[in-house]
Amino acid sequence: MSTRALIAEFTGTALLVFFAVGAAVLAGDFIGTVGIALAFGFVLLALCYALGPVSGCHVNPAVTLGMYTAGRIDLRSAVGYWVAQVLGCIVGAAVLFLLAKQVPGLETHAQFGTNGFADRSAVELGMGGAFLAEVVLTFLLVFIVLAVTNRLAVIGFDGLPIGLALAAIHIVGIPLTGTSVNPARSLGPALFAGGAAITQLWLFILAPLIGGGLAALAHRFTHPPGGRPVEADAVE
Repeated sequence: MSTRALIAEFTGTALLVFFAVGAAVLAGDFIGTVGIALAFGFVLLALCYALGPVSGCHVNPAVTLGMYTAGRIDLRSAVGYWVAQVLGCIVGAAVLFLLAKQVPGLETHAQFGTNGFADRSAVELGMGGAFLAEVVLTFLLVFIVLAVTNRLAVIGFDGLPIGLALAAIHIVGIPLTGTSVNPARSLGPALFAGGAAITQLWLFILAPLIGGGLAALAHRFTHPPGGRPVEADAVE
């Protein structure tokens, strides 16, 4: 773990929250669900190329947990990443909040691009459904990250499937919960939105972490360390 890596995680998480969540807060009425989903995917894709060689571009505590569970990062480094990500998400959300307050009539209380279930879900998805959705959606994201990366770093074209996966995840997840799959992405905006965004926040911290951990366990079976890949024509 280096200071450069921690600064990269702090900066990347702040930028992800400001630009991707900002797309929902400031432009959601103009670009719709697909536009918001693409914003998340494009921002992460760009960050992968910019920060991948520096820190691995986790910018997500669930990804860091997956990397730790997969044995690619030690506990000390993981804790450092988590601290940097939490601080980054708060700073990114704070700047976005200041900007949002300059827009006349823009409501931020209990909203502000936050995640939710029940009456805060576009389809009124219940708590159990929201929990399951976040676990499964985060599983996909973390599994893709682990599958396409070598050790810690995101290099070459690794960022492309990661960005595409995040965009697809948001297309599915926005009507359900607003899509978290990232405890930091949920934490920062919720702190400034207040209200029900805070009381429901636990789900969008716990479920993504469980999804990330399960993805790492599954990855051990599909991509065992030192294991030889199974050729397609060998599968009956």
